[in-house]
Amino acid sequence: MSTESGLIEAAFPEVEGRRDAPVQLSARRRHNGRIVFGSLALGLVAAVLLVLVPFGPPTQSAVIGSMLCGFAVGWGMLAVLTARFTDQPQRWAFVPAALMGLSGLLLVLFGPAVQPALTWILPPAMLAVSIYMMIRIRQNLSGSRARWLLYPVIVALGLASVGAGYQAIGEALDTQATPMPGQLIDVGGHRLHLYCSGSGGPTVVLEAGGGAAAAELELLRSAVERDTHVCVYDRAGRGWSDSTPTPAHGIQIATDLHTLLERAQVPRPYVLVGHSFGGLYVQMFAARYPTQVAGMVLIDSTAPDAGASAYQTHPVVLDRVFALLSSSAQLGLGHLFGGTARDLLSSINEYADAGDAVQHAASLTDFGDKPLFVLTAGIGGDAAKFAAQDRMAALSSDSVHRTVENASHQMLVSDEESAAVTACAILDVAAAVRSGQPLAK
Repeated sequence: MSTESGLIEAAFPEVEGRRDAPVQLSARRRHNGRIVFGSLALGLVAAVLLVLVPFGPPTQSAVIGSMLCGFAVGWGMLAVLTARFTDQPQRWAFVPAALMGLSGLLLVLFGPAVQPALTWILPPAMLAVSIYMMIRIRQNLSGSRARWLLYPVIVALGLASVGAGYQAIGEALDTQATPMPGQLIDVGGHRLHLYCSGSGGPTVVLEAGGGAAAAELELLRSAVERDTHVCVYDRAGRGWSDSTPTPAHGIQIATDLHTLLERAQVPRPYVLVGHSFGGLYVQMFAARYPTQVAGMVLIDSTAPDAGASAYQTHPVVLDRVFALLSSSAQLGLGHLFGGTARDLLSSINEYADAGDAVQHAASLTDFGDKPLFVLTAGIGGDAAKFAAQDRMAALSSDSVHRTVENASHQMLVSDEESAAVTACAILDVAAAVRSGQPLAK
């Protein structure tokens, strides 16, 4: 029998080859799952490394571009390895690799110059590629393990594309619905939004709280403009103002405001009004430019602390992490919750550098006899907070500290009744500056 089998194999060697073929085919196809997993993992690792390694500034465009380049590596490796080691080459993977790689390089190399265009081009292109990938996987890739590794990734990619498109359209519609009041002023490499109204002196300058834009102080601006000249502005990366290549810290914010007021030829003297974190910035301004400031109003201000150096800085790599985290707003989450990726990044950086602002604001140790009004929210405070507010009121020999019992921190600027109390305090300080008389106690 064995002799007969041997004669058959010798006469028809292709029969033996066909017996082994299913085993070899199965072995090669088993590589698909490993290659898919390895390629996806490689893309993720490459994206993380490119984001964290400081090849460029910690801007959203550079960080998003680095991440896309990393993902492109993973898709490219999937195409190459399946062609080399399996009988099912997935050459379609070169398409997402090319799209992500090219988009990523453009963002890294040209940054904000190309980001607005890519905001509109990339979401529909990526959605189309996601659909194309899903079709090609069903046609070209056998084996449930490999398919089910790819399906969630492609679905997530498609959802991200839809979210990014929703964000872009929402921001465009918001811009059309709310035209920018005021003007943009170049303060040296970037422009800040400034809106002034009313007439008379002194000029009241409103500084919004942490993470807030000028529009959130509209109740105060509209009330104060009836009596005197008032200006409100957006810090860098907020509202209508431009972003900066690197995060703006406390001293830079005060310097930017000074440059803005000078270049816009806003008449002096100034009555500075700061809410929450904004209270720190106006105190820094008053310390650096004392002759330009005639009065100040602190609205439930964050308290300065000269001993805050222990937490004043953070590792540089965190700036890149913050840029990455804030980019989630670009996937539709920002518009869903009433913000943009730029706003989120600016807010994250602001709170991350809280120690720096708290420490530098403590450089204002004496406000002389200039009128100072300290307003404190009665809701949500404790003994330590009220003591800190008392210390700020002690900066001037002509000061008033008033607690608004039924108001919370935010109500002092956003609730009509509470904001009216705040506006009265601002006008009291402006009147004291005009008359040269002390504040009424």
